Amino acid sequence: MPVTKKVPMRQCVGCKQLKAKKELVRVVKNSEGEISIDLTGKKNGKGAYVCHDIECFKLARKAKSFERSLSCSIPSEIFDAMEAELNADGQ
Repeated sequence: MPVTKKVPMRQCVGCKQLKAKKELVRVVKNSEGEISIDLTGKKNGKGAYVCHDIECFKLARKAKSFERSLSCSIPSEIFDAMEAELNADGQ
């Protein structure tokens, strides 16, 4: 009897939909407090997941979902850099 692998699911902080982990982008806060986008999903630190959609990212930013998930305040320069990185990755 073949064994089916369990697909890890995560919730998008923007649209609140449950999706497969590989469909989402991870935003991570490492032990030094630096916040960055983790496209590999393997960086150490606390993570929050968002859809590849820029609208979901903007929704999460407006609702302060990243700050709540990562337990810190995030400057707008970091958000702008992450948004530019998401736009470049989506091209």
